[in-house]
Formats: sequence, C-alpha cells, structure tokens
Amino acid sequence: MSSHDAATEAAAASDKRRWIALAIVMTAAFMDLVDATIVNIAIPSIEKDLGASFGAIQWITAGYALAFAAGLITGGRLGDIYGRKRLFLLGTAGFTLASALCGFAANQEMLVGSRLLQGAAAAMMVPQVLSIIHVTFPAHERGKVFGMFGAIIGLGAVSGPLLGALLTQWNIAGLEWRPIFLINLPVGVAALILGRKFITESKAPKALKLDMVGVLLVTTALLMLVYPLTRGRELDWPLWGHLMMAGSLLVFGALVAYEKYKTKKDGSPLVELSLFKVKSFAAGIAVQLTFGVVLGIFFLVWTLYMQIGLGWTPLHAGLTGVPFSIAVSVAAGMSVQKLVPRFGRKVLQAGALTMIAGILLYVFVTGRYGTGIHSWQMIAPLVVMGLGMGLIVAPLTDAVLSEVPKEHAGSASGLINTTGQMGNALGLGLVSVVFFGTIDDEKLAKAPGEVGAAFTDAFQNSLGWAAGVLAVIFLVMFALPAKPKQHLEGGGDDEVVADGTAKEPVLTY
Repeated sequence: MSSHDAATEAAAASDKRRWIALAIVMTAAFMDLVDATIVNIAIPSIEKDLGASFGAIQWITAGYALAFAAGLITGGRLGDIYGRKRLFLLGTAGFTLASALCGFAANQEMLVGSRLLQGAAAAMMVPQVLSIIHVTFPAHERGKVFGMFGAIIGLGAVSGPLLGALLTQWNIAGLEWRPIFLINLPVGVAALILGRKFITESKAPKALKLDMVGVLLVTTALLMLVYPLTRGRELDWPLWGHLMMAGSLLVFGALVAYEKYKTKKDGSPLVELSLFKVKSFAAGIAVQLTFGVVLGIFFLVWTLYMQIGLGWTPLHAGLTGVPFSIAVSVAAGMSVQKLVPRFGRKVLQAGALTMIAGILLYVFVTGRYGTGIHSWQMIAPLVVMGLGMGLIVAPLTDAVLSEVPKEHAGSASGLINTTGQMGNALGLGLVSVVFFGTIDDEKLAKAPGEVGAAFTDAFQNSLGWAAGVLAVIFLVMFALPAKPKQHLEGGGDDEVVADGTAKEPVLTY
C-alpha cells in the first residue's frame, strides 16, 4: 500500500461521521429493498381498489424492475462522473417523490407510471451505496461493514412482505394499500437532510463517458420483450406482439454491434463485452438472469394464489411467508461464512436442488389439500425452498466475479445487478403465460366458486415451470469456479496484480 493510500485510510478511520453516513446509505438501501418486495403482498388490494387489470398488476411490479435494470449501470457511471453523494441525494429525492406519486395514484395508469419513475430513481440511488461505503471506510473495517450490509439486505427481504401486509391490513386512515408507498416519505426526507451533512463527496479518478445509445438500445430491447408478454393474453396474443418479441432479438444484436464499436471508439461501452470471454462470468450471468426469472414468477403467483385463490387476508398471507424469509436469512449467513469457503460452487448447486425439492413438495401439498389448505401445511415446503434460495443468493455474486479482471470489476458488478433485475422483469412478464394462461376467464365468470381451484392449478403449473428453470440453473452452475478466489468483498489484504497496482475489493449490490 502506498503512503498516499495509507494516509487516506488513516483519515477515513479517524472520521467519526462515517458511521452516521453508513446508517444513512444503509437506510436508503433498506428502503429500496423493502419497496421491491412490499408491493407484491398488496397487489390484490390494489387490483380491487383501482380496478386494475392483470396486465396492469404485472406492470406495477415489472415496471419497477425494468426501469431499475435499465438505469443501474448508467446510475453508477453518473456517480463516478458527477459525484456519488450528489447522485445519491438526487436519486433519494426522486425515489421519495415517486413514492408520494404512487401513494396518491388516482388510477392504474398513474400508478404504473409512478412505479417506472421510482425504479429509475432507485437506479440512481442504489449504485452509490457501496461506492460511498468503499471510499468512507478503510480496508480493515470493510469486512465488518459488509457483514452489516448483508444483514440489512436480509432484513429488507424478510420484513418487506410482512410490513406490506400490516400496512395494508391496518387500512390506516382509510388509505388501504397506499401507506406501503407513503411510508417512504419521512424516511426519504430524513435521508436527504442527514445525507447532505454527513456523507463525504467522492468521484472516480478516471470516470468513463456515458453511453446513452447503449442505454436506449438495452431499454428498447427489454420493453419489446416484456411489454407483449404482459399484454399478450388480454389482447389474445396479436401478431404485433410476436413481431415485437422477435424484433427484440434484433435490437439486442444491434446493442452488441454498437458496444463493439463503442469499445474501439473511446473504450467506454455500457456493456464490457470482453467479460463474456470469461467462462465463469458468462455462466454466472446466465444463472443470475434465469434465477431472476424464477423469483419474478414465484413471488407474484404466490401472492395471487394465497389472497385471490384462497381468499386469505394480506396479513394472513404475509405471516405465512415468515418461515420462508427466516430460512433464507439463516441459509444465506451459513453459506457465506462457513459453507462456500469449504465447498465452493457445490453449495450453490445444493441450493438449486434444495429449491427444486421444496417446489415439488409445495406442488404435492397444494394438490393434496386443495383450497382447504392451512398455513401450517405450507411451512415444510416454504422452509425447504427458503434454505435453497439462501444457499444461492448470498454467494452467487462472489462466485460470478471471482475470475473477472480487476479493471473490469465495477462494470461486471453493474452487469450482474442489471441482469438480475432484467430476469425479474422477464419472470413477471411470463406470469401471463405460466399462471394466467392456464385460467379460463369465461369459465370463471360463469362459476365464480371455482376461482380457488383454478388459481391452485395455475399456481402448481407456475411452480412446475420454476422447477424446470432451476434444473437448468443447476447444470449451468458447473461452469462456475470450483471455489471463489479470496479477493472478494475486501475479504483480505489487497492483492498486487501484474501491473503493480493494488487490486481493489469488488463492490456489488
């Protein structure tokens, strides 16, 4: 470590304000995580209150993921160029404003538009979180800080559905589902006021240029793929929908061609294509994408099944999910701290197989008990699924990044996050096919009493698809490195690479 780096580390260690800054950025990260999960549990209430169509319901969830995915890499690069504190505060302000618009939405169109804005604002806010942590804390403290950050991520994932259930069930001031968004307002305002005072500004010494053409191409390609999926069933799968989905492949091809040109022109592409020559990274991106699809499908259809199919209240559904959330948290902690260092990628593969076992058990249980099923009868499959998911989500990013060259670590991290959100949006879009595609609307209109049975069948069909995708994920995981390298997440002394420069810890979210 150079004398300049040592002086920087010493200055960071002596700055007492860094812990307040940490609390602020972690609160913002928690707010985003909760918001991504809190909506699902309130979807049936939103549908009833606004008269939202099933297509609009998918867009309320998928729109956020899509806008978030499209803006993540650009958000990180804007922070490098114009200052991470500035972009964090701007993103937080936008997120808070969009939350207010969601909370006061008068119709489904306004809510979908506000969710798109919320996702775009999150894409500016979230990438700055770990960058701010990285420049605020010295290397010897980062392990502890990243451990705290992981705990916050777990807490956000666990508390989101339950908090959403409580806020919806309580019907505060007769606002029904709206407090799930309005709760962000005081948190966002506090983060803005304290962030201005306690967060230290920082920029990248050699920030790359923006690639707005790349952003436009990837956003267009995603919209052309996801929009027909969400609207197709309602419109009886028109020809233009199929043409749009086929055309998205051409736009993705154009993106690859342009990124090659951009690399040669000024070396600042949105997507660093050379990363895909690293086998473990290419395989990891495929795992991240398809795992995102699984999660996008499962969480939405699970909510619809419990609340509309079984007629459960939001609180009943939210409490039913608690064993799942706890299992995810427990397995995630064990996988990173004890299992992965010893067994490597086998832990992730065991996670995929465990999730498949949980899904098949869930199919069996729902088939056996039908619409008379109770929450306690779901505990076993949910715990098994949660354990499997925890074994995958926590160590996956490190496994994907372990063979990525140091100079491309930031770009690779952004791609992983973006791919996960893309997969989530795609999975939400596919709900039209795997869930709603099995429901006969005309039959239900004539026999409303059959809703429970129809939704149970649709849920089982969706679980079957999820299990199939997980089987593919298990096979692709063979291309991941047997054991992740030691330089991840600041987990050791800085390495020195061939050119004599220090290898920075990889920052991911």
